[in-house]
Amino acid sequence: MTHTTSDTTSDTTSEQPIDETTIECPTDLPLVRIVRTFDAPPAKVFRAHTDPDLLLQWNGPRDTTMRIDHFDCRTGGSYRYTHTTSTAFVAGFYGSFHEVRADELIVQTFAFDGMPDGVALEKLHFEDIGGGRTRLVATSLVDSIADRDAFVASGMEQGVREGYERLDELLTR
Repeated sequence: MTHTTSDTTSDTTSEQPIDETTIECPTDLPLVRIVRTFDAPPAKVFRAHTDPDLLLQWNGPRDTTMRIDHFDCRTGGSYRYTHTTSTAFVAGFYGSFHEVRADELIVQTFAFDGMPDGVALEKLHFEDIGGGRTRLVATSLVDSIADRDAFVASGMEQGVREGYERLDELLTR
C-alpha cells in the first residue's frame, strides 16, 4: 500500500519536489514511511520538531488546537499532548525520546490514548540536501500490519499533510 499526497509540485530540481508528502506502507512490513522535503535547513526543521512553542504552531490538522502537557525533547525525556478538533473530540498522545541528536535524528515512541497497547517506534531523520533544504524521513514501526493499516485509516494521512503545510508556513516566517 502506497499513498502519495501532493500539495504542490513546483520544484523540479530534486528527486522529491518541495511540498510533496509521500506516505509509504510496504505490504510486507508493519511500518509507515513518510518523506517530505522542506525549503529550510535541517537546524530550522529540527527546532520546529523539538521546541514546544514552535510545535504548537504546526503539529496536526488545521481544525485542531494543540495543548502540551509536557515536552522534554532530549535523550531520556518524554512528552504528552492533546489535539482538540473543531467538533470537540480530544485525542491524547504520549511517548518517550530514546535518542535525540541535534539537527539530525529523533528516535521516540508514540502512543494514542485510545489505543494504549499500540505503541509505535518512530525515527525521524533530518537530511541536509543542500541549498538550505532538508529531507525529513519519518519511519513508524508498529506491532502488526493490521495495526499499521488501522493507524493509516485513522486519518493520519490528513493530519500529516496538513501539519506539514502548516510547518511550511512557519518555516517561512
